[in-house]
Amino acid sequence: MGKLFTAGLAAAAMALGTVPLALPATAAPEAPPAHILVKFRDDGAAAGVLQRHGLAGGSAVGSTGALLVGVAAGAEKQLIDALSRDPAVDYAEPDQPVGAATSDQYFPRQYALRNDGQSFTNTAGDITVPVGTKDADVDAVEAWNTTTGGGIKVAVLDSGVASDNPDIAPKVVARTNFSSSATKAGDPVAEDYYGHGTHVAGNVAATVDNTIGVAGVCPGCTILAGKVLNDSGVGSSSSLASGIDWAVSNGAEVVNMSLGVRASRTLETAVNNAWKKGVVLVAAAGNGGNQTKIYPGAYPNVIAVGATDNNDATAPFSTYGASWVDLAAPGVNVYSTFPNHPFVLATQNNRSQGYDVGNGSSMSSAIVAAAAALAWSAHPGATNSAIRSGLESTADRVAGTGTYWAYGRVNAAGAVK
Repeated sequence: MGKLFTAGLAAAAMALGTVPLALPATAAPEAPPAHILVKFRDDGAAAGVLQRHGLAGGSAVGSTGALLVGVAAGAEKQLIDALSRDPAVDYAEPDQPVGAATSDQYFPRQYALRNDGQSFTNTAGDITVPVGTKDADVDAVEAWNTTTGGGIKVAVLDSGVASDNPDIAPKVVARTNFSSSATKAGDPVAEDYYGHGTHVAGNVAATVDNTIGVAGVCPGCTILAGKVLNDSGVGSSSSLASGIDWAVSNGAEVVNMSLGVRASRTLETAVNNAWKKGVVLVAAAGNGGNQTKIYPGAYPNVIAVGATDNNDATAPFSTYGASWVDLAAPGVNVYSTFPNHPFVLATQNNRSQGYDVGNGSSMSSAIVAAAAALAWSAHPGATNSAIRSGLESTADRVAGTGTYWAYGRVNAAGAVK
């Protein structure tokens, strides 16, 4: 049997940064002075209409044609209702306060979910994430306007999921262990002592808007934690095949496999059986920086995912090839969860517990799996084939599309619509 390795590992070990300096929880946005927005059908009538309602003139709002009009605090709703009934008014609406998309501590560093061109340096000072390109992201925040996941089950077949990270542990609804690492005394089954599985799971479903940590792309999803990699991050084709069967029998609608192995007929059978039962399967393309196929990503019934950075450029480590790699997603300096107990990747890479950045197509695969779950939630009557087609057809055709991957960088908002 072929040995599994985690596809989030660059040069055989996942390249990780350390947790940035802690930031205070994002405060609720301060309410601006009382204003309303008014658009007139005839701008010449604006002054007279406003005067009739006891209002002075307003200032133009860019090229929108609307006026920002000052009003007495507390009178906004009454004036909006009155102005909306005036035939000279196209519309009247409140001037809404705007704040961060979530209160999660490290959300401003999650360019994969919302890229404002942000840059940051990690706590140790050994990784500086350069300025990115605005909107080089998967439009997760826009997708949340439609759905946050609605309890869709995503199986994370990996090194387990930590039970002591409050951002992801509550999302785990079932655990099992197919790895060669025996459950340690007093620990829950499928505890993560390697660290990779917890990072992957956080990318999928970390709790949103709870003032701590990060947000998952599908924060309403739940996680089936199938431990198929041992505490050194190694597994086998048989452990993965068993994990796929377990995930299907426990109601997974999406299976994420951020790992790789040589071709196995047993593994391919497990993949095909899951596909026939309506499951969407997603896997990392790998981090070889070449076109060598790895499995299960290269099987036809699996969505293979390569990695991009915060400028939508192909990650230099990403395995590629449009003949078999389907989609791309952010996989460079991606923020997510880690165990709050000692784990191997922290020791190997001098990285931090709790939260940190990770590099690899493992992160990319998790993001696409989460986007698939959002699409399931928005289209509960769809088939797995339709969900896959939706992900592929709505992907953003960034540079590298048609060469490094077939369809583009995934767009979660497009997939849910």
